[in-house]
Amino acid sequence: MKNVNLEKTIAYTRKHYVNILSKTIIYALLIGIGYAYLYPLFFMISSSLMSIDDLVSPIVSWIPRSIYLDNYEIAWKVLDANKALFQSIFMAGLPAILQTVATALVGYGLARFEFPLKKLWLFLVVATFLIPAQVTVIPKYMLFDRLKIVGTPLASFLPAIAGQGIKSSIFVLMFYNFFKMMPKAFDEAAEIDGAGSLQIFFRIALPTAVPAIVVAFIFSFVWYWNETYISGLFFGDKIRTLPLKLRDFVSQYQSMYPTEDGSTENRINEGIRMAGTFITILPLLIMYLVLQKQFVESIEKSGITGE
Repeated sequence: MKNVNLEKTIAYTRKHYVNILSKTIIYALLIGIGYAYLYPLFFMISSSLMSIDDLVSPIVSWIPRSIYLDNYEIAWKVLDANKALFQSIFMAGLPAILQTVATALVGYGLARFEFPLKKLWLFLVVATFLIPAQVTVIPKYMLFDRLKIVGTPLASFLPAIAGQGIKSSIFVLMFYNFFKMMPKAFDEAAEIDGAGSLQIFFRIALPTAVPAIVVAFIFSFVWYWNETYISGLFFGDKIRTLPLKLRDFVSQYQSMYPTEDGSTENRINEGIRMAGTFITILPLLIMYLVLQKQFVESIEKSGITGE
């Protein structure tokens, strides 16, 4: 009897130490990953709040001796943020909405209807994800130039409406899997009540797909917001979003604050650069903080986690 109790005690102790070890490894990994992601953000915020004296001082590393907001005032002017912020929200928000609706419709059609060569169309959707955007950008530019929409918002809106926006194939597959799991009894009940296919999609399928819609919209908004290569080519100097302004930040700063006389007063420093970068990503951080709960719940419900 004593031997049995001793074995149980040893097993319990071993299990207890294994749990502690596994939790220690998990927390160490999480802290390491968190540090890798948050270090650049903390460095950016810290540097943007430093004066030039703090930046060059060897005794100041992370915490500035006083909060210096002039960097943000200068960066805001250089970015022309009053105008660029509105254009960024418009040029990211509207295509994101259009792309979400269009890909939901395509995913619903692939999941619910049978038609010739369906598997081939599904394969082509996946294949478009494998083709780099640089390969198709020249044919797209030639097409848009022929349609006379280069330099207008339509160069971004038209592909989004057609389900060919940035990384649309991912959203099509996500909606395809979501609608594939939805019971067909809903459609059949609506058809008995006289509803058509579009009515079923907009009144039944789309409201039940809110988790997938939230995920698709957030990812789409972020990708459209950060896009500079295609936007710079299609929009030129006619539409200037915050990321495009940030791309040309140094040259714009030097034109507004020239240093031909050799003075160091107007010379750009790390604090101004970091302030400009933080202004550019601040709307995305605010959006994520506001929608964080819905985003995490939607990721779980839409099946992106693979569950």
